[in-house]
Amino acid sequence: MAIATINPTTGELVQEFEPHDAAEVERRIAEADEAARALRRTTYAQRAQWMHAAADALEADIDEGARILTLEMGKPLAQSRAEVLKSAKGMRYYADNAERFLADEPLPDASAVGASQAFTRYQPLGVVLAVMPWNYPFWQVIRFAAPALMAGNTGLLKHASNVPQSAIYLDTLFEEGGFPTGSFRTLLIGSREVEAVIADRRVKAVTLTGSEPAGRAVAATAGREIKKAVLELGGSDPFIVMSSADLEAAATTAVKARTSNNGQSCIAGKRFLVHTDVYDEFSRLFAEKMAALRVGDPFDEGVDIGPLATRSGRDDLAELVDDAVARGARVLTGGKAPERPGWFYEPTVIDQLPDDARLVLEEAFGPVASLYRFADREEAARIANQTTFGLSSAVWTNDPEEEAWFIQALDAGAVFVNGMTVSYPELPFGGIKDSGFGRELAAVGIREFTNLKTVWKA
Repeated sequence: MAIATINPTTGELVQEFEPHDAAEVERRIAEADEAARALRRTTYAQRAQWMHAAADALEADIDEGARILTLEMGKPLAQSRAEVLKSAKGMRYYADNAERFLADEPLPDASAVGASQAFTRYQPLGVVLAVMPWNYPFWQVIRFAAPALMAGNTGLLKHASNVPQSAIYLDTLFEEGGFPTGSFRTLLIGSREVEAVIADRRVKAVTLTGSEPAGRAVAATAGREIKKAVLELGGSDPFIVMSSADLEAAATTAVKARTSNNGQSCIAGKRFLVHTDVYDEFSRLFAEKMAALRVGDPFDEGVDIGPLATRSGRDDLAELVDDAVARGARVLTGGKAPERPGWFYEPTVIDQLPDDARLVLEEAFGPVASLYRFADREEAARIANQTTFGLSSAVWTNDPEEEAWFIQALDAGAVFVNGMTVSYPELPFGGIKDSGFGRELAAVGIREFTNLKTVWKA
């Protein structure tokens, strides 16, 4: 795949970029390795000062950053601005909390092991490679980079090949704040070159957000090289509506959950499971609200849904819907690509899905929602847990006992009650099953790429 910006709104090539050759990749890895040795000798206070300065620079340049995001992957401009601000917030969060998260932790049973004192200390690993996707070109990177750098690591970024301008923009962001040269470096390389970078002895760990096949490949290489890996591989999240739920609020939030980022979010609600007693009313509300969304040029204010980021993504989504319809599913609204340039797909609601439809088990990465009717909570949990994914989930109920039951029953990395899943710097993020392993964000996220060192003192 060429490293190029292709405007998904028009399908036109904007700019193609020459990949880094072996010599340039070597130079950038060497820079990151040298910077890692320097950075681990700095204080949290110094790194926090640099991180705040970088966040200020990113926020001050919000218009340019948002323009790049919308140009390269097609999200509405207001959402691009929000992503820039969220990224700056995440940077400040780790600047303010890293020292507390990584403080020495006394071990209370020191005397039991013949020590006058025992504690654990978190120390940086060194150079960490991040293999990142195109759907949140800034935020996905920042939520790795901010904790990694604040812990004293340095970062290498292999970004998705269709967002090179985003990757290049981030290449110098941290140095603008004052971090040593090489603390964060973008590698303009293809996926075939990733294995060699992971295998490089100077690279100590790898994190990937992306597809399940990509995750399996990265995990295999990291395992062979005995290096730490964190994987976030997407999901097919259930959004469960019980009969006690506020249907108007649930339907309104369901639309946002399914269509934010043009529906291209790993943690989006994708499968909407509705109790039979309220199914007809909820499906009517949901379909009406989805049909009312405005599809168009993401640079136009007031547009709700822009194009999908790639032609292949749009075509894959259309195939899932067409397969379901061919097998007997019913389209309540949408269901096709509009006749216009670019890679658009209508906001779609589909129900009466047969078990053999691909849409039942595969992830729909776009504004397509599938509806399922259930009779009781046991059936809801069975449907929710039947996919191989386990990233997040949402439950709508006003019954405390039901709430407690679902929190326990759902196989997922998170459960959001009467809301939609959102990644916050303050909350751990990650999944189970084929959605990956390890966690990002919060305290656990910054600790993933550190050495937990045990200290025993006589």
